[in-house]
Amino acid sequence: MTMRMKSLVPAVLLAATVAAPTMAEEIGSVSTVFKALGPNDKIVIEAFDDPQVIGVTCYLSRAKTGGIKGGIGIAEDTSDSAISCRQVGPIQFLEPIKDGDTVFKKDTSLLFKTMQVVRFHDRKRNVLVYLVYSDRIIEGSPQNSVAAVPIEKNWVP
Repeated sequence: MTMRMKSLVPAVLLAATVAAPTMAEEIGSVSTVFKALGPNDKIVIEAFDDPQVIGVTCYLSRAKTGGIKGGIGIAEDTSDSAISCRQVGPIQFLEPIKDGDTVFKKDTSLLFKTMQVVRFHDRKRNVLVYLVYSDRIIEGSPQNSVAAVPIEKNWVP
């Protein structure tokens, strides 16, 4: 491998990491409504790392509709969700961040409805603010949740 190729490897890996859609890891779930046919309705807890800010992990809880429609993936989940984000290591920005950047997105119905997390930087207080909400092409939902992560200069676990 030439020296030039070696210098391109980190940039290619960074581009692939930033361009790839953020995937959530399921941490656990609890049933909320028993369904005789198909899976139960439940609350799912998932974790994802901010793709542009190393050292921040967010935890989402969201409603997941069960039953026959939920079992085959055509049910529409409600807009109920909550978020909590934490600094889990030294914070490092991979690139300058813009207010309102989408850091996570998940379809919550077969068509037209998504749950997404957007990030803002409160520069005055040096805090990252994460907002989770649902939207739909015709009509969104005002249900939302916010989490704030202070950017600690001397982070100690």
